[in-house]
Amino acid sequence: MGAKSEEIINGTNTTGTYTLKNGVSDTKINMMPDGDDSKKKGKKKKDKEKEGDEEDENKLPPVPMSQLFRYANGKEKCLTLLGFLAAMTAGLCMPALFILFGDVTNSFVYQEMITSLDDDSLGYAWEMFPQLENLSLEETRSNLTVLLDVDDFFHDIAVFGIGTFVIAAIQLVCGYIFVTTMNYAAEGQVYRLRGKFLKSILRQEIGWFDTHQTNDFASRVTEDLNKMQEGIGEKVGMFAFFMTIFVASIINAFIHGWELTLIILSAFPVLGITTGVIAKIQSNLSSLELKEYARAGSIAEEVLSSVRTVLSFGGEQKEVERYQANLVHAQRAGVKRGLMTGVGMGMMWLIIYAAYALAFWYGTGLILDSRKGDGDYDPGKLLIVFFSVLMGAMNVGQASPYMEAFSVARGAAAAIFDIVERKSAIDPTSTEGHKPNTITGNIELRNVHFNYPSRPDVPILRGINLKVEPGQTVALVGSSGCGKSTCIQLVQRFYDPGQGSVLMDGKDVKSLNLGWVRDQIGVVGQEPVLFATTIAENIRYGREGVSRADIEAAAQEANAHYFIMKLPKQYETQVGERGAQISGGQKQRIAIARALVRQPRILLLDEATSALDNQSEAVVQQALDKVRLGRTTMVVAHRLTTIRTADKIVVFDEGQIVEEGSHQDLMSLKGHYYKLVTAQLTPEQLKKAHDDMCSGDDSTDSDAVSDISQSLVDELVNMPSVALSRAPSVRRSIRRRSSTRSSKRRARRTKKKTTHKKDDDDEDDDYKPVPVGEILKMNSSEWPYIVGGIIGSAVQGVTIPLYAVMFGDVLGSLATTDEETARKEANLYSILFLVIGIIAAFSMFLQAYMFALSGELLTSRLRKLTFAAMLKQEMGWFDETKNSVGALCSRLSGDAAAVQGATGSRVGTVVQAITTLGTSTIMVLVFDWRLGLVSLPFIPFVLAAVYLQAKILMGQSVTESKILQDAGKIAIESITNIRTVASLHKEQHFAKMYSDALYGPHKEALKKSHLRGFTFGFAQSVPFMAYATTILYGGHLVDTGIITYDIVFKVAEALILGTMMVGQAVAFAPNYSKAKVAAGHIFNLLQRRPAIDSSPGVGLRLSGPISKVEMTEGHFAYPTRPDTAILKGLGLQVGLGKTLALVGASGCGKSTIISLLERFYDLNNGALNINDQNIQAVNIGWTRGELGLVSQEPVLFDITIADNIAYGDNTRTVTQHEIVEAAKQANIHTFIESLPEKYKTRVGSKGTQLSGGQKQRIAIARALIRNPSVLLLDEATSALDTESEKVVQEALEKAQAGRTSIVIAHRLSTIQGADSIAVVDGGTVVETGTHTQLMDMKGHYYSLYQTNR
Repeated sequence: MGAKSEEIINGTNTTGTYTLKNGVSDTKINMMPDGDDSKKKGKKKKDKEKEGDEEDENKLPPVPMSQLFRYANGKEKCLTLLGFLAAMTAGLCMPALFILFGDVTNSFVYQEMITSLDDDSLGYAWEMFPQLENLSLEETRSNLTVLLDVDDFFHDIAVFGIGTFVIAAIQLVCGYIFVTTMNYAAEGQVYRLRGKFLKSILRQEIGWFDTHQTNDFASRVTEDLNKMQEGIGEKVGMFAFFMTIFVASIINAFIHGWELTLIILSAFPVLGITTGVIAKIQSNLSSLELKEYARAGSIAEEVLSSVRTVLSFGGEQKEVERYQANLVHAQRAGVKRGLMTGVGMGMMWLIIYAAYALAFWYGTGLILDSRKGDGDYDPGKLLIVFFSVLMGAMNVGQASPYMEAFSVARGAAAAIFDIVERKSAIDPTSTEGHKPNTITGNIELRNVHFNYPSRPDVPILRGINLKVEPGQTVALVGSSGCGKSTCIQLVQRFYDPGQGSVLMDGKDVKSLNLGWVRDQIGVVGQEPVLFATTIAENIRYGREGVSRADIEAAAQEANAHYFIMKLPKQYETQVGERGAQISGGQKQRIAIARALVRQPRILLLDEATSALDNQSEAVVQQALDKVRLGRTTMVVAHRLTTIRTADKIVVFDEGQIVEEGSHQDLMSLKGHYYKLVTAQLTPEQLKKAHDDMCSGDDSTDSDAVSDISQSLVDELVNMPSVALSRAPSVRRSIRRRSSTRSSKRRARRTKKKTTHKKDDDDEDDDYKPVPVGEILKMNSSEWPYIVGGIIGSAVQGVTIPLYAVMFGDVLGSLATTDEETARKEANLYSILFLVIGIIAAFSMFLQAYMFALSGELLTSRLRKLTFAAMLKQEMGWFDETKNSVGALCSRLSGDAAAVQGATGSRVGTVVQAITTLGTSTIMVLVFDWRLGLVSLPFIPFVLAAVYLQAKILMGQSVTESKILQDAGKIAIESITNIRTVASLHKEQHFAKMYSDALYGPHKEALKKSHLRGFTFGFAQSVPFMAYATTILYGGHLVDTGIITYDIVFKVAEALILGTMMVGQAVAFAPNYSKAKVAAGHIFNLLQRRPAIDSSPGVGLRLSGPISKVEMTEGHFAYPTRPDTAILKGLGLQVGLGKTLALVGASGCGKSTIISLLERFYDLNNGALNINDQNIQAVNIGWTRGELGLVSQEPVLFDITIADNIAYGDNTRTVTQHEIVEAAKQANIHTFIESLPEKYKTRVGSKGTQLSGGQKQRIAIARALIRNPSVLLLDEATSALDTESEKVVQEALEKAQAGRTSIVIAHRLSTIQGADSIAVVDGGTVVETGTHTQLMDMKGHYYSLYQTNR
């Protein structure tokens, strides 16, 4: 929108004080264009003071848990409720099992007590049961059987077995129901919310976009909504499941033994306080880590979107270091978080084991006292209380991560709901407002005062009064930043004026329906945005439901039909992202056709030809002149030759109208307009204009527009354009192409076989499985930490089988009738439990901390390596659709972190599970091979459940990320081009497109939730079945006297707890599967060999500067368009100290030559030599170091002015003196010195805090700091206004002195003094010579020059 140079004050800067992603304020400064800054000095300090307050204000409170479901419909609420009830039912299964287990334990203990009774122990039995005193051994046994209710021992065992199988079945069914229903409900809500979120973003007023960063929309719509989905999906069920186990277990424990329960629970307040404090510290460190990673991510986004600038100035290493500097802080925060996790987990296990030691010691005492008649405790109650509290505590631990997930979801939902529910101040989707049946096209701005929302203290318009009559063409002129484009935006109602009103047909636009208003207006801007679809579809965006005939008619009216019909697919040709596949002139004419197809009564032209070459400008200008007839037209123009025929010219200065009238009237006044016009004229034109004015010949006004005859214009209009040129995207920095797949298909197949099938090869490139060993090898430099973590994990894994042995021995001691022996054994085992607790605490700390350390180091290193690898790739790689900036940034942030899923704590979990399972298996076989062989077959079932779930999750993660990325492209395209979307009134169209793109994967996700639910239920129920089988068969062996009952419990506990540890590893399967996919992406990139190797050691380094550049028979096609030749045998040469100018129509290959010199690409055929050496044999770093590039739209980085200038030479440390000298040579020193912070002033994202002229001169200083032997000027002044162009042109001429220069220029007046001018047409040089020689030839150059006058 509007001139680039006007960005400083016209609100196009999106670097606001509030960042959606992380709430971190960006540095903001007040900076006006040259000459205006003095009025705003001292404001920066005030801005800084406001920043802290704004950040606090913009922090949103988390959404209450109940409100997370506010977007659920009735069906989803019912499913969530059903899932919740099923989860609670599943949670009751374990406490029910404990009751059965208590009963069967009593049977085992009492059976052993009765069968082991002999003459020696008879006395102890009489002490315990005085009523049996003096009875014989057989009588005592018989009476004990009745007293202890073990008359049918195997019946009790069978009851336990059958009961446990029933519980397992309930667990399976309920597990399936709650996982499936919860996922169903969450998927439905998030699918709907994604659509609502984009819809809401698109309906916000433009002022909102000015004060909010929308770059992180991709992460909002994927990461935040995924976090929210986790918080409302199966994790709610999981939380209910684990918490039900906890609550029911504790109630169970109190019912069966309140005294013992209280003793054990006394440890829990200590545990709660300890873990609470640690969790708080962890949370703070997590926030800090995320904030630091977000900063690093913004650097990556800035660099990748400006990759041509980075490569041309050899800034790869500097950018990697800048990126890494931010990663270091995040890494430290992550390591500290790992430390606190280790401390927390260690303390938890120590306190839990201490509680068990206390439980067995105290519980044994209670049982022994009860046998004397003092209480009613028995071994069964001890076990029910013990297991209930044990599992209750463990399940609270399992539930705690879900609390964090809910907390994260509530925070994410707050940001999402805030945007979804925000009411737009200017809502384009509103149905309110009057919709008149007709419109005449009368426009009036009445006493309009305006400030941009992002700069409320900088007045833009100061009491503007402007009338445009129906059918009248009114031109707005003035220097950059004076308010011209602002008027255009106010007419479209992008903003509302602070004071005054904007009227359309006498009615305030606020009273009219906003959609209707925008439907009446056709807009063509300086850099029109086309969307990544076909030409026909782009034109159709102008008006819904237009026929093909209407589209072609609009294209013909816009002089676009001829070139479209020359394309291979004509109107069905894909234009690429932002129209990057076609030239500037072609893009501009399609934009005009799009504006015309809606048959607007009002036409707004905002510098519609300023960035075009002469030939394209003539064609486009003729189209514009034709279409504005009979329409109310407002034109903003810097090239004043294009608006001399306007009915009225309005001159702006500092937000006020200073002159009005026709061209002739204003020239006669010799005021502001006169100065602007004369600044653009050559001395000859100036003299002619003066003579014309003196003679009073009115006819010269219209003649002065151009000396071209109508036949010449027609010839230009009908001249074949070079179809689908790539050149403009070089000039316009990094604009990605999106037709990569189709072009790659064409390269692989013959044209006859070209189809529209999905290109599977590309998809295969995205993901190639990487062996786990390779991933771990990447982590090998952290081997001491990994070894430490593995040792900790292994020791932790052994503690569970050790606990099983101890548990069996404790139960064994309960059958002892000798009270003294029983108490001694209880004391011993209690101490041993405490020892296990200390070992478990230390091993858990070691495991958590060491793996966190190695994982954080790996993530940081992978991010750095991946980022560095990206910057080593050739430009053709960046041109591929899958490597767009958004995709690379998400890969950089997401994939590197996801790889931890296969290392770090995940490795710890696997090692721990393997150790537990291995030790348990050996112990089981050692204790009793028969029982072991019956129990062991259950292990494969558990492992099968784990494997199956992992496979499902892996497939799902691939599909989800792929589909969401595809849908995300639609969203990002509409957000980044919001002004175009708004002016076309296409907000609802893009929102619908986005929802449609998500519908397929939404349905797939619903299908997969069934299988996910079944596998979860299956994995949960298998241990129950294993328990039932083990106890049943063990009971049989005990009944037949083959083994003692303590062996049964040792085997059961060791095996079942072992398999449960593996079962718990299922929870980590999603992370592991994502890690495999992420590692595939990263390793493929790290192992990829760039087609153009920019390594420092590759290629020759020539001595001396570049003294000669020569191209012979150069043939070239862009890698993404191999069948569209750009250069067709082009030849050119430039010698030391000479200036070569390249001229020609858009898309003829001029900018491609610059790209080839910079080694962004290599020729397909022919040779490009420097100093008689093939450029492909020369070291790339050396080559680029000798070149100084200044392009049409230079990219500056969000660092200080001094750092931006110093960026020109990244091979050394540039001194301040050198920076100042370069700035002086570039005519920018005086302006920099006038700023409050001078050279330390930050320029904002992509230099948005500066005007176009200021940016351009800093770019010149940047190019000069390296003292290049060759200066490359790629249309360096074409996008500037007259005043800025004059200053920049002077700087360029000064910079060219004594240097070899290659200049691309559309304004031929700027290159008349060149030593040699090469006219490029259709990929070849058709003419070469000096200005005078070429004019004498009266060929291509002569035609171009006549057009340009």
